[in-house]
Amino acid sequence: MADTVREIERKYEAPDDGRLPELTGVAGVAEVVDKGVATLDATYHDTVDQRLAADGITLRRRTGGSDAGWHLKLPAGPDARDEIRAPLSDTLPAELAALVRSRVRDRALVPLVRLVSERSVRHLVDAEGALLAELSADRVTARRLTPEPGEPVGWTEVEVELAPGGDPALLDALESHLTGRGMRRSAAASKLARALAETGVAHDTKSAEPDKPDKQNKQAKADRESKAGKKAGKRAKAAESTAGDIVLDYVRTQIAAIVSLDPAVRLDVPDSVHRMRVATRRLRSAFRSYRKVLDRAVTDPIGDELKWLAGELGIDRDREVLTARLEERLGEVPVELRLGPVAARLRIWSQASRRGSRERLIGVLDGERHLALLASLDALSADPPLRPAAARPAEEVILAAVLRDDERLAALVAAALAAPPGRDRDVAVHEARKKAKRVRYAAEAARSALGKPAKAFAGRMTELQELLGDHQDSVVAREALRELAVQAHGAGESAFTFGLLYGREEARAAARERELPALWAEVSREEHRAALRP
Repeated sequence: MADTVREIERKYEAPDDGRLPELTGVAGVAEVVDKGVATLDATYHDTVDQRLAADGITLRRRTGGSDAGWHLKLPAGPDARDEIRAPLSDTLPAELAALVRSRVRDRALVPLVRLVSERSVRHLVDAEGALLAELSADRVTARRLTPEPGEPVGWTEVEVELAPGGDPALLDALESHLTGRGMRRSAAASKLARALAETGVAHDTKSAEPDKPDKQNKQAKADRESKAGKKAGKRAKAAESTAGDIVLDYVRTQIAAIVSLDPAVRLDVPDSVHRMRVATRRLRSAFRSYRKVLDRAVTDPIGDELKWLAGELGIDRDREVLTARLEERLGEVPVELRLGPVAARLRIWSQASRRGSRERLIGVLDGERHLALLASLDALSADPPLRPAAARPAEEVILAAVLRDDERLAALVAAALAAPPGRDRDVAVHEARKKAKRVRYAAEAARSALGKPAKAFAGRMTELQELLGDHQDSVVAREALRELAVQAHGAGESAFTFGLLYGREEARAAARERELPALWAEVSREEHRAALRP
């Protein structure tokens, strides 16, 4: 069984003697406790073309120390990575193999580099003896294993790892003392990144050679001193960009999100399923909105597969959202109007629908159809099916696409407003909601070409989408409430409360219908469209 640990640390290039500075009295450190020296022997695995390293991911088998075993590290923000640990074994545990499948696909994992570290460890503790951070000095020897054994290289580095639940501000306070003693932030994102670079194994990856901190600091200072110049530079870059540049940048961002969220979905990270589903929807929407840029003969089949994946991701998510809505509405009902085991009936209904849903989703991610979709997204990104309009200036093509979608939305909203109350209006409002989401996504993609007006336009579409979405959620909730009422009646229970909730949802939907004309009048003002035009 694998365990997940959030690791927040900083690495420093150190003098060869590896001497650790005295930090007692710094930032609440009451004592520095010597924990001795350990020998850590780690073999890092990746594909030959280093697909994991390209995304800042490391996979190693390590002996020695208190946490010997298999370790998979996934980026989790500045200075942070999630480390998934599995017990030591001769072969890669299946649960870790699954977490890298979206990157690795059918490629073999091979041992790339062996790192042996002599680690001197110190614990920084507060006045009560609680651990604040672990300070270590590593004398590292790295040797290339693939494609053929190489000569060893060595270096010394210092790590400061925050204790679980610790304050990241401690790292800032300690840094000034470390850099004041001749150390500097490591130019490499990890030991593996440095080893790959220094042993001649490194490909051109995002993680192998990040900017050094002093370069980053100088750039940040320059940016602060010249915000106006920076904005002008962005405008100039946008003006020089083609429609293909803008659309492909957005498309590749969504593809990266789908791939990178795969491990989070498998680990059941909160909101990960929703975020992956949104990425699939954004990508599919971009294919449709910007069909003059990307050839639909290629994107339509991929779009169909994205629709399938979004549907699979939505099975559990939609029921979660619906259950939360019904529970919230039930909580608003006075106790004297809750007749029968209403809460228990709702809980049984929700749990019955969830049985096996997570296992089904993992099966989808492991399936050949999903892997084929990822392969098709790789191919599209590497060799995009650009149409002639892709070479035209971004502003004119992107603007035309957003306004075209907006015109279609206007027709659907008009149809919804004209439809008679009941089923016809429900369907019309739902169609308008889907189109509003598409316009919003198109405007989001247009931000780098059209600037702040596109951001504002997307914001207004979000407001419209939320109103129309609440109406649709009410429609779905009423269908569920009717189903619950039938089940309760069949079991000899009172269906009164479910009927009451049905009526309240009906009233809520009617209120949204009354609000729609005024909101649409504001959202669709011609001046908002005019602001998009350069």
